[in-house]
Amino acid sequence: MAVQSPQRDTPPVPERRPRAMRWAAAAALLGALMMYNSLTHAQGQAPVSGPVVTSQSAASGQQGPQGGQGQQEQPGTPPPTGGPSMARSEPTLLSIPDIGVSAPFTKLSLGADGRLEAPPEDNSNLAGWYGDGPTPGERGNAIVAGHVDTKTGPAVFELLSLLKKGQPVAITRADNSVARFTVDSVETFAKDDFPDQRVYGDTPDAELRIITCGGTFDHKKQDYQDNVVVFAHLDQASQG
Repeated sequence: MAVQSPQRDTPPVPERRPRAMRWAAAAALLGALMMYNSLTHAQGQAPVSGPVVTSQSAASGQQGPQGGQGQQEQPGTPPPTGGPSMARSEPTLLSIPDIGVSAPFTKLSLGADGRLEAPPEDNSNLAGWYGDGPTPGERGNAIVAGHVDTKTGPAVFELLSLLKKGQPVAITRADNSVARFTVDSVETFAKDDFPDQRVYGDTPDAELRIITCGGTFDHKKQDYQDNVVVFAHLDQASQG
């Protein structure tokens, strides 16, 4: 079913790039920060998790999650605060009606260089989720990422920066349940000053991060200078 685009003034459309954009350097931290292993599948149980491991950004020259350089241990995840949570189930459809997003998911993993692999560029309406972390709705910090544009034009998260606090995000899952999130904030961070622990670190309740590129496009580096991050929490779990 088609999703009607939100009413808005005509936004600036990102110019088409001469070649594919490079994925966010900050994503190199993801595997190390998501040491949550989702060993619990029963709704309402706290996950079994070890210490969160933090590494410096790839842009700073440190190794990614597979290397030992620049890593340090942090205290374990705090106990849950009583918010809703769901059993593990892979996401299948992302819906953000206020910015006209209705997109299927693809699973993302870490590449050999320790960076999170980007969704394929031949499908502009595709969201990715980090498959080795919590699934959306499960207790912990679920990571969703996608392109703001590709070499052929605007992509799934073209309007992500226009989201506002309080707006809804719904994720349909493989077990036919729907994880309904509420946006807490939408923030933009320079890639060379990215708050790694805040974005990627484990959380005691079911939360969501949606990440894309933003800010000015650096033609010399063929990359955006910033990342746009949506912070959201699970409000409701429902069937179908």
